[in-house]
Amino acid sequence: MTGLKAAEFFQLPPSLAVFAAYFSAEVPPWEWLKRIGAALAAFPFKAILPPLPPGVHAEGPLWIHPEARLPTYATIIGPVYIGARTEVKPGAFIRGNVIVGEDCVLGNACEYKNCLLMDSVKTPHYNYVGDSILGNKAHLGAGAICSNLRLDNREVLVRIGAAVYPTGLRKFGAILGEGAEVGCNAVLNPGTLLGPRALVLPAIAFGGYLPAGHIARVRHTVVAEPRRD
Repeated sequence: MTGLKAAEFFQLPPSLAVFAAYFSAEVPPWEWLKRIGAALAAFPFKAILPPLPPGVHAEGPLWIHPEARLPTYATIIGPVYIGARTEVKPGAFIRGNVIVGEDCVLGNACEYKNCLLMDSVKTPHYNYVGDSILGNKAHLGAGAICSNLRLDNREVLVRIGAAVYPTGLRKFGAILGEGAEVGCNAVLNPGTLLGPRALVLPAIAFGGYLPAGHIARVRHTVVAEPRRD
């Protein structure tokens, strides 16, 4: 059954090789969520932080690359790892167990917790990224939300076709494959999996599995169809 190995969604980039031992390409991608904390706990937070702007509140273990760009105000609560040339925009709230690769955008008024963003991930405006994995070059449009908790607070299940897979997770947002895109004000329901280059159109709620290179749109109901670009 497709869609069960992390390798089918993304590859950990060289910029995050220091964490490679914790993220096997052969396990289901949601298993990576359980290992973010352990990966950061083992990381030697000994590097000297770059000068922080006066309005940036920082606490806990942090590693911020000297080439990262910080705003005039934000909140960063460790453990957090932020790679080179990543831009943190004003009002970002980064609140623990967050790993970010190179050339990313952590946007204004966005919130991040227990998540892994690989290289060149763009989340520029009003996004919530909790308990989620975003592959290289994934993109969230303004206001897109990775919802991570069921209304009944029960275990999040992954649904692929007729199969249902338990995750052991009560909080699980979304898995975005490399180059996946989510339109403005869309909501990804808990346990959503988007394959590489999958596209969710704006202002809809989508849940389940969207195969690589497919589009989710609304025609009375959400349907998946191949991308044609």
